[in-house]
Amino acid sequence: MERRPRQGCSESAGGSLGRNTTLKNMHDFRLARLDEVTFDCSDELAAMYKLSPCVWQEPGRFELLLRVVNRSEIAAEKIARIHHGSSIDGLRFTLGDTPVIAPGPDVPGSYDSGGCEDPTVALDRGTYYVYYSGWNEHLKRGELLLATGPDPDHLAKRGIALGSTEQISNPKEATITQASDGTWRLFFEYARDNKSRIGIARSSQIMGPWEILPPLFEARSSTWDSWHLSTGPILNTDAESPIMFYNGATASAQWRIGWVAFDPSFTRVLSRSDEPLVMPAVRRNSEDSDIAFAASAVEIDGTIYLYYSVADQYVTRATIHRR
Repeated sequence: MERRPRQGCSESAGGSLGRNTTLKNMHDFRLARLDEVTFDCSDELAAMYKLSPCVWQEPGRFELLLRVVNRSEIAAEKIARIHHGSSIDGLRFTLGDTPVIAPGPDVPGSYDSGGCEDPTVALDRGTYYVYYSGWNEHLKRGELLLATGPDPDHLAKRGIALGSTEQISNPKEATITQASDGTWRLFFEYARDNKSRIGIARSSQIMGPWEILPPLFEARSSTWDSWHLSTGPILNTDAESPIMFYNGATASAQWRIGWVAFDPSFTRVLSRSDEPLVMPAVRRNSEDSDIAFAASAVEIDGTIYLYYSVADQYVTRATIHRR
């Protein structure tokens, strides 16, 4: 399965990637091992593509929202839905048969009739906020949507959280986090000039409305992230320097996973990886795309578990240590 075609910093103001060696060393990471993530599910779901794993911890277990896509020779007939799963060890998940976020009806005004994709979860005061990408195949347009509920199995759609505009086309792949002053930041991928870029928005409320801010970083020439950028999970373990494991690619869409460190208020970049941290594993089939794409991360006792998609159809967990 291929990622949906995309259309369309240099350093952020006040930052310098090369001048702060201490910070770069402090945020050095080592890839320790890779494990396949498997799913106990119905035969129907077992035959489908599985990607964009949003994993988080609850007491005594791991929870998951997963993008599941039917197979078809016709791209327009591949329609994503989001399923909920649970696991004790974080590697083998039991997946529910019924999607918790399903595509809307194929009628005008349905933002997600062509698929519900790329979930990310934030929990605040007992309510789950799930940002996800909605796709309208007829309009060829994506919107960043929101669903909320008391638990992952009972979610109600709330409509558009961040709509597609001329300047921010097809927003998707949300990552939400809280800044040091208590306000919220929404990172998202958007398209411009045949490139995927990473945008950022600010709000005093977890569900918006969102004020678009200038991008904090962009693609770098002659590197692994020289053309496309997309959001990945943020870890706030170090309150002075939160980390995003982001996705970058060349013009030929060879996606890799690196990292970038921000200041606590998310106004500038402190450090950024020179080389990718995670590469795609050996291809299982000759038609597999050359893609590793981060979706979520959990840190337990200093060990980071990064969940990502390979070739847009397999789910892998990387174990990462801080050097």
